[in-house]
Amino acid sequence: MTEQTENLDVEETAEEGVHETPTLGSRTSEDDVHDHDAEATAIETRTPEEEHDEEADTFPRDYVEKLRKESAGYREKAKKAEDYARELFHARVAATGRLADPEDLPFDERLLDDRDALLGAVEDLLARKPHLGSRTPRGDVGQGASEQAPGVDLAGILRSRA
Repeated sequence: MTEQTENLDVEETAEEGVHETPTLGSRTSEDDVHDHDAEATAIETRTPEEEHDEEADTFPRDYVEKLRKESAGYREKAKKAEDYARELFHARVAATGRLADPEDLPFDERLLDDRDALLGAVEDLLARKPHLGSRTPRGDVGQGASEQAPGVDLAGILRSRA
């Protein structure tokens, strides 16, 4: 009993006699019961305005599901639009014929509308990294079918050597 009274302050009042009150650091089972009763009373004594506010913040389940489905549709459309924009970008880069792989130029939505800016970006990339350029030979490289010089006669060459 002396251990419990160490945590309690003793107050005397003229009407009630001796009354024990808990200090800040101690809790008794009476306090827990009293707190529980106070919480239950607070829940039961909500005003109709408070209940209306709580109901106004919630929506019917079917309405929420409809909104979620609608939002999912918008996200899918946005994803498709972004995929199409990327595909168009890489097609326009490939149409320049300057890069071996059009994927080497990073996607930039601003370049879709301005062809000159797109060509400038390709040229800038090739200036920094020339190894990314197209390796397709152009012009006469000295291989393949070529026109024979006029006046060359195969039969004449064979006769001259015989």
